[in-house]
Amino acid sequence: MSADLPFTLDQLRILKAIATEGSFKRAADSLYVSQPAVSLQVQNLERQLNVPLFDRGGRRAQLTEAGHLLLEYGDRILSLCQETCRAIEDLQSLQGGTLIVGASQTTGTYLLPRMIGLFRQQYPDVAVQIHVHSTRRTSWSVANGQVDLAIIGGEVPGELQDSLEIVPYAEDELALILPMHHPLASTDVIQRDDLYKLKFIALDSQSTIRKVIDQVLTRCGIETRRLQIEMELNSIEAIKNAVQAGLGVSFVSISAIEKELQMGMIHRARINSVVVNRTLSVIFNPSRYRSKAAEAFTHEILPQFTNRPLEFSKSTKTPKEKVSKQSVVAAASTPSTQGQ
Repeated sequence: MSADLPFTLDQLRILKAIATEGSFKRAADSLYVSQPAVSLQVQNLERQLNVPLFDRGGRRAQLTEAGHLLLEYGDRILSLCQETCRAIEDLQSLQGGTLIVGASQTTGTYLLPRMIGLFRQQYPDVAVQIHVHSTRRTSWSVANGQVDLAIIGGEVPGELQDSLEIVPYAEDELALILPMHHPLASTDVIQRDDLYKLKFIALDSQSTIRKVIDQVLTRCGIETRRLQIEMELNSIEAIKNAVQAGLGVSFVSISAIEKELQMGMIHRARINSVVVNRTLSVIFNPSRYRSKAAEAFTHEILPQFTNRPLEFSKSTKTPKEKVSKQSVVAAASTPSTQGQ
């Protein structure tokens, strides 16, 4: 094999950008280079490899079989390059470097910012990125090395469960919230059958969070098909506002309504003999390099927001660690004196 590789890292970045953006022009814009420069690099790459990488017939840039193959390996090469750079940055301890944390929607919106705030107080020189997406997309980002670790509320895709370390992290209660002037707001506990008489506000039926909530309710013996869905909205914030306005009731994560409960803006009703919980999990890729920033976040921040012991079984870098039990909600509202 020749000592000279038939492609450069820049060419791999361009290939990935075109595949992601769907056109040479948008790829050029995303990379802040001219479209002719992108086209020339692709032509050179195809000449060096002696294969076509794109079908040029359609309006959207379509990869050939060879293009898909190169993109697959290119992603792995670029990810390894980024991992290498971060490992070198770690030589400077935690006086720099980057921490990339992923999360599913609710966790990323309401819990993770508090964790990152505490981490930044202790390590102000570490750059932090938060990637908030669906559980599926977040899991793939961890598997591909694009994210150091993630906190998710849904199930990891089956094809990734053997390659990722999945650590049960905390119990997140899904609370039933009602308008303050609702007839049932005068009682703290309602019966299960009362649910089927209420008018519900829910997330869009195709959203990942809605599917997770429906699964959890079903496991708790609540017949979701009998719930009267009066309105579907596209965000938790919109649902909270609608409940406050008296338009209906809803199930939302307890971590999302802390402020509203403290201010008396909504009423939380408990269901007799039913506790609607879901398990949050922390996921890692044990085969990837774990930076010092990720190690610090794992051992110093995560334990302060959990309600159970943490055990990391697959990773050779992270020893088993026992931590004191603490409510995820209480910890989220008052992390510790260390972070105040």
